[in-house]
Amino acid sequence: MTADELHVVVETEEDGAVLIRVRGSLDEWSGPSAFVGALREAAGGGGRLTVADLSGLEFADSTGLHALLEAQHRHALAGVRLVLAGPLSTAVHRLFEVSGTFDAFTFADTVDAALAC
Repeated sequence: MTADELHVVVETEEDGAVLIRVRGSLDEWSGPSAFVGALREAAGGGGRLTVADLSGLEFADSTGLHALLEAQHRHALAGVRLVLAGPLSTAVHRLFEVSGTFDAFTFADTVDAALAC
């Protein structure tokens, strides 16, 4: 896998929580459809919680931000909590900071902390 690729792994925890681990770059060129599809499926799956593990995400642009904002909206409509887990890379942290979207999401420092939500 190169840094420009996006790698997505979906796991279902024993308690029904969905963990989506993402690595690489989340942008127009990386083909975010696997990540978007996983988020949509998790929102509609009837679980109590989706955790998006962004700790392996090296870069994200407005395409990635849009995917996460859409996911947050879908999860809210479905009554499923979406938590973004870090630690976040500097580039990803900066995206949320510059766009003013930190307040649109629930963040956790680690996957374990997110799963405890």
